[in-house]
Amino acid sequence: VDSTPFKAALEARFDTKLGLKKARKGRREDEEETPARSSRVQRKLAARKATFSIDQSIDDQLASGRILCKITSRPGQSGRADGYILEGDELSFYVRQMRKRK
Repeated sequence: VDSTPFKAALEARFDTKLGLKKARKGRREDEEETPARSSRVQRKLAARKATFSIDQSIDDQLASGRILCKITSRPGQSGRADGYILEGDELSFYVRQMRKRK
């Protein structure tokens, strides 16, 4: 599945950049200007950012532009697909299965 909507939602909620590839040592990173925010919003984002952690495998998937997920809706449901993002042991299992096929 395309990771763009998930990445945008997480970046907006936790005010952090996700899925960045490692920059070269000599390269200077350009800082983007942050929009003007009230002090209450800044405190809320700082609290969320302090407790936020993401698994390295999920971050790697965000950097690659796709996320592995499992569709849980029944066949025949027109126009809708329910599911969840794979993580942890389940993600490693499906990654191994995909490598075996190749």
